[in-house]
Amino acid sequence: MIDEIKQDASSRMRKSIEALSNELSKVRTGRANARLLDHVMVDYYGNLVPINQAATVAVEDARTIAITPWENSMVAVLEKAIMSSDLGLNPTTAGMVIRVIMPQLTEERRKDLVKVVRHEAEKGRVAIRNIRRDANTDFKELLKEKEISEDEERQAEDEIQKLTDQFIKEIETMLEQKEKDLMAV
Repeated sequence: MIDEIKQDASSRMRKSIEALSNELSKVRTGRANARLLDHVMVDYYGNLVPINQAATVAVEDARTIAITPWENSMVAVLEKAIMSSDLGLNPTTAGMVIRVIMPQLTEERRKDLVKVVRHEAEKGRVAIRNIRRDANTDFKELLKEKEISEDEERQAEDEIQKLTDQFIKEIETMLEQKEKDLMAV
């Protein structure tokens, strides 16, 4: 029973880390990143799909993303979807290839983005702590129902705390890396 709770907590914490990683990848640095366009949806034969399901998205150089639609008719649709997204990017089209050039970030904008990244990291930490709290509540419930001893409960809580510390440290590492990327000129 204890192992099941620990497994559940560990997998939920891993999912929180993945969600944070996904959120951080959306925060724009001055560099091109193909994942930046992942949440841009396009109308593809009546269905809204992510841009990477209607075209090939590749990083051409440090500041350019190249989008090659699979069909000629999709060029204008993709271009419009990128322009109307919340990213503030202006694509340029040359035949079948749409290029998105990443503008340089100002110092002020970089600092704002660092604040956004720190906020996202804090949300990740809170999620990890909530998972720890849930697991500890489950352990207390098992103790109350006399399915485990006090020693087993204490040991399980210690193990959950170690797991929590490990994932929080992972969040800190991700945050440091993203801040470094944002502040690099």
